[in-house]
Amino acid sequence: MTKPFSSVRDGLPLYPVSSANFEQWLANLPGIQQKWLNAAGFTAGPGEMCSLPDSNGELQGYAFGMANTGWLYQLAPLVGELPAGNYRLVSDWEPGQRLQASLGWGLACYKFDLYCKPKKETPSLCLDEDIAYDAGQLLAAQSLVRDLVNTPTEDMGPAQLADAVLAEADRFGASATVIRGVDLLTKNFPAIHAVGRAADREPRLLMMKWGEEDHPLLALCGKGVCFDTGGLNLKPRSGMGLMKKDMGGAAHVLALARLIMQAKLPVRLLVLIPAVENAVSGNAYRPGDVIPTRKGLSVEIGNTDAEGRVVLADALTYACEFEPDLVIDFATLTGAARIALGTDLPPVFSNDISIATDIIASGEAEEDPLWVMPLYQPYKELLNSKIADLNNMSSTPYGGCITAALFMEHFVTAETDWVHIDTWAWNQNARPGRPPGGEAIGMRAVFHYLKNRYS
Repeated sequence: MTKPFSSVRDGLPLYPVSSANFEQWLANLPGIQQKWLNAAGFTAGPGEMCSLPDSNGELQGYAFGMANTGWLYQLAPLVGELPAGNYRLVSDWEPGQRLQASLGWGLACYKFDLYCKPKKETPSLCLDEDIAYDAGQLLAAQSLVRDLVNTPTEDMGPAQLADAVLAEADRFGASATVIRGVDLLTKNFPAIHAVGRAADREPRLLMMKWGEEDHPLLALCGKGVCFDTGGLNLKPRSGMGLMKKDMGGAAHVLALARLIMQAKLPVRLLVLIPAVENAVSGNAYRPGDVIPTRKGLSVEIGNTDAEGRVVLADALTYACEFEPDLVIDFATLTGAARIALGTDLPPVFSNDISIATDIIASGEAEEDPLWVMPLYQPYKELLNSKIADLNNMSSTPYGGCITAALFMEHFVTAETDWVHIDTWAWNQNARPGRPPGGEAIGMRAVFHYLKNRYS
């Protein structure tokens, strides 16, 4: 695959045109181009593209119709239509608009080529110097999420996810630790061990630390369930097909950590990823079992397919032991979130509503939308257990993403600012810039928020 961005400055021009100013724009063109566009039926509608000849009939550039809203995917439809080569945007767009559009171009160029090479070379966009670095870093982070999520579990189990963490730590001079197998029990991470013990690949807790000791502590926790069969509450075939993506939360926090370290934000970073497979074997944890947690709370297992919240319970508890300034977790946690908000719009839960609303505003700025959902406290009683401190499954199917968040809230200290994002980490349908497969959803919004909070 050719690189999506190029430092070459003599690429073919791309001219954005809106339908609102099309007639005026057309009138200012040379006669040969006016006749060409009229003959082609070009009206600058969203998604339209047309070549432009020069006075000798040679190709001079391309005009394309702008979308009615947003900037992120303005250039994305062109990638699949243009031949391979170098192109440059000719516009009066502001730097932030050019940055968004360039990122969308790069996302449209993405191909997951671990197992097969792309059949077609993609075009390259010449970036202006004022946005080149940021566009490259954002694209690399989002591509990291896509690559990790798209990789099948055979090649992205707990050990390979650990390797990805170690690689990022090495790249930025961070420290990394991996606690695996029975060491999870001796070091008091029993919930992580219980969920992952049935797999032939040992469960792990992956930790990465970076930053100066005098900076505020930011803890990122990511659900790293590398494959989720549902455990003994086995998923149906239709529910298991995408479960290689159940480590999408881990992919999000690892890519977010990369952005934070690249930007040298003044934070002390702690990344925690419980990496497990939720498998079926003779020693799998069972419905009805009561398991201990690092917090000291006992959890009755109402459903072994509600495993993400269980492994995150130990991670959140451990993060809060360091008295962090802020804890953020990403998790592909519930189908209920998808029923409520669909696949493109993750719910955000927080014990500080002002943080949640600021993240929503950051999402609007980044065209990475999220939606605030409530930690509705009366629903906590739905997690009551007759034999343990709480159940990992609500007694009703209603409000499932809320009760999952409320379960996790039990493991966050009251004085700690906490944000939980129930992301999908996947594109369902083919759209320009959003090919089917793994996706970072909510990551850029949170990075924007963190830059504002710690600037």
